[in-house]
Amino acid sequence: METDTENSCYHQTSFLDEKGSLKTMKIPVVQELARQGLKHLPDRFKRLDSTTFSHQVFEEMPSVNLAILKEGSKSMMVRAEELAKLADAARSLGVFLIKDHGIPLEVLDGARDVVKCFFELPFSEKKACVGTYSDMDNMGYGQNYVKSEDQALDWIDRLTFRAVPPVEDDERLRVWPLKPTNFREAMQRYVGEARVVMNFLLVALAEALMIENHHVFLKYFHPIESEIKVRVNYYPPCPRPDLAIGLNQHSDPCALTILTQFGSTQQGLQVLNNKNQTWLTISSWPQDQLLVVIGDLFEIMSNGLVHSAWHRVLTQKDVERGSIALFYSPPPTTRIEPVAAEEEETYKKVVVEDYVRHYYKVSPTMEKIAINFSKVN
Repeated sequence: METDTENSCYHQTSFLDEKGSLKTMKIPVVQELARQGLKHLPDRFKRLDSTTFSHQVFEEMPSVNLAILKEGSKSMMVRAEELAKLADAARSLGVFLIKDHGIPLEVLDGARDVVKCFFELPFSEKKACVGTYSDMDNMGYGQNYVKSEDQALDWIDRLTFRAVPPVEDDERLRVWPLKPTNFREAMQRYVGEARVVMNFLLVALAEALMIENHHVFLKYFHPIESEIKVRVNYYPPCPRPDLAIGLNQHSDPCALTILTQFGSTQQGLQVLNNKNQTWLTISSWPQDQLLVVIGDLFEIMSNGLVHSAWHRVLTQKDVERGSIALFYSPPPTTRIEPVAAEEEETYKKVVVEDYVRHYYKVSPTMEKIAINFSKVN
């Protein structure tokens, strides 16, 4: 049974149940539970599938050097080898590291610092200094996407907002934290630098996959109207990591995700190996490198040449850790088209916002089924 102390701080979320009735639900703030020294795990966070959390197989991620891929930086042979490494990394798990990407370390540290400052604030200040609203993206400060009272909750607090395009004229999307006061400045600087990297990756991936038109993916990304959504995932210490999960298994409903970490270097990110259906735990990586995750929209655009990563995050007992994820997508009304079919598995043309709406309608799921929306029957 949960105590009054456990319910003293909570996020409030609303959702439509199976009958279409509006339900309101209070979600305990896991950061506050950890601060109170909770010794047991509340029932609503316990997972029935927790037996798969205990055995971990660690996997070193390949690290692709973007400096080598830039024109004239190395010999043609060295560059070809790096392109092959990029193609192999994207095809195998849909997750890989990038180094020498060109984003200054002080920019990365600036983004990490303001995020850490935000989560160090008392709960009342965090809640007061950031807005929220209910939409299919479930933006703002709170819990993960919640759809039912029976749903097992993730051991996470998260902050989600749209960074690109600008949102000054849309009151619903004004969910940037007001504290620390330099939050927006530091995050926008990082997002601006990361956008250049992601554009470069879209071109490099097309070349690595031996697609004749190297701009076949980038052409869908408008210089102003394309979207970058920021999601900060904060994982406080968990009293029972063997029974709870930090972030439920999922793919990302975007083209590319770039991830940087903060806090403890103990890793909990896992990726499913489709060949043998085992979960691989991603080993820690240097602070100056970034993790790239292939999203559903890229799987569609590549016509299945590359598959989006099915991934999740485990909890840790005695440490806090977190990540800043940038989700890059074409403008919502863009109709994306798969490249010419070369393999049996083919995909249909889809409008980005139609796919994203479907994704949130069926999520969360235990298997990767949202992508079926775009597959040819």
